[in-house]
Amino acid sequence: MYHNLSNLKRAAVLLLSTVTLCGCAGKSVSNKNIDKEQEAPSGDPAPNVVYDVPVSIPSALVDQNGYRTGAEKAVVFRGADLPDVFYVYNMENDELEYTGQMRNESVGEDGEVTKIGYFTDLVEDGQYYIFTDKIGSSYSFKIQNDLYDEIFNKACKKYYLNRCGMNLSEELAGENAHAACHTGEAILQEDTSKTIDVSGGWHLNSDADRDVALGCDIAQNLLLAYEMNSGALGDDTGIPESGNGIPDVLDEIKYEIDWLMKMQDERTGGVYGSAITVRSEGQDLMQAGVQVTPITMEATIRFATLLADFSYQYQSYDANYATTCLKCADRAFSLYIKNENVKESPAGFYAAAHLYRATGASNYEQVLTAFFQKSDYDKLFDEDEDIFLGSVAYISTSQKVNVEVCERIMKLLMKKATIIAARAKASAYLVSDTDHTKMLDDMRTITITDHIIYNYEYTTIIENHAHYLMGRNPEAVNYVTDNTERTYLDTDEGTGIMNQPLLNAKFIFMLSVIKE
Repeated sequence: MYHNLSNLKRAAVLLLSTVTLCGCAGKSVSNKNIDKEQEAPSGDPAPNVVYDVPVSIPSALVDQNGYRTGAEKAVVFRGADLPDVFYVYNMENDELEYTGQMRNESVGEDGEVTKIGYFTDLVEDGQYYIFTDKIGSSYSFKIQNDLYDEIFNKACKKYYLNRCGMNLSEELAGENAHAACHTGEAILQEDTSKTIDVSGGWHLNSDADRDVALGCDIAQNLLLAYEMNSGALGDDTGIPESGNGIPDVLDEIKYEIDWLMKMQDERTGGVYGSAITVRSEGQDLMQAGVQVTPITMEATIRFATLLADFSYQYQSYDANYATTCLKCADRAFSLYIKNENVKESPAGFYAAAHLYRATGASNYEQVLTAFFQKSDYDKLFDEDEDIFLGSVAYISTSQKVNVEVCERIMKLLMKKATIIAARAKASAYLVSDTDHTKMLDDMRTITITDHIIYNYEYTTIIENHAHYLMGRNPEAVNYVTDNTERTYLDTDEGTGIMNQPLLNAKFIFMLSVIKE
């Protein structure tokens, strides 16, 4: 049974569901001068305190960047024999602004006792900290309506700062400014007598290497963020293309795609794996030589997927460029199917889904159908990222689709989102998982589901994960920015999420839902 679907929401009919959210959440100490002056709800006087930075990891855990004015606000407390009452103080004058009750005591498998406190009703913009008897104060935080704007913009601009092959001006790049790098011809590893131009693209590690599969994965997540939440991704990030009438995220992806096209072999359509920076001892990294690794089928199929997707998204801005992208994608896919059994390849399924969305051609549809008919398709949807994302692309197309398959995908998507939401609800820290990669993948699923069936509580779930990453976690570490009281720079890890290009793309995806 076939029908035309114009967008995801058509597939959501009769599949609405409600997600509930709650949580539990407490450990260390700060020096305080305490006088009993004000009355708490319990009848006990509230302490009059003066803020001191906690001398060890605090047991009152907050998002160190802060909370949006009208959003849910929660603090997690850890420790044995926790009190019932907590206090929110204004940093400017140490005045008590809010008194709240701790709730939902829980005991983890490791014996950790936690409680959670909500102060959502505090809506006055300002700088605050939380204090409670026995465990002291939290780190400070803001309440501010446009709280995420600067963080979001900084995350988006990271890719411009990683650009290879062009001058980065001091005006736009600040301390990251540098002259054009790696502009010379690169040597082919498989035949060192040959050189090609592979200037451009993004540096993806501290060695200034550029990897096709990883770059495609990053760009694919940014494209999906644009598709799901285009209103959050404007034309004013502060890159050279800002103000040109095209969203900056598309300009940034195009910069990477310009490089990717140089990595495609004109003769075969295959795509070289990476451009590796090779420097001798004492040589400036930015002026070192480059070697190009051999063609791989992984790079080739990832290239096909991204360029097909970009072609679809970019048609309204530059139809000629979009058509060029689609031709490059088709050539790469054609080589891939000569070398791999595409009907058994999840990566091939993902590419076919985007090529089908862009063209409607039956050869791509046949690859999709082969997977939809597999007995273990439901399991693959749940466990394999390529099958999951390819299925989302399928229900997003305006080409003819099998409605029964779309309904099946929608049910699987809602089930997956419901399980994630339940895990977050059961967590003392209000998150589905503590591993950053798994957490961000989960939030991508929730974001996709939220795009189809808006649910305020989905947005709250997503924001709780942002709070976890920015300080409301067991180590009280802000893993995103480096300008608060305890950040990733104070840990052995030393690398924040924004400095990991793939995680940063997924963080942008997550934050795009709650930025505005």
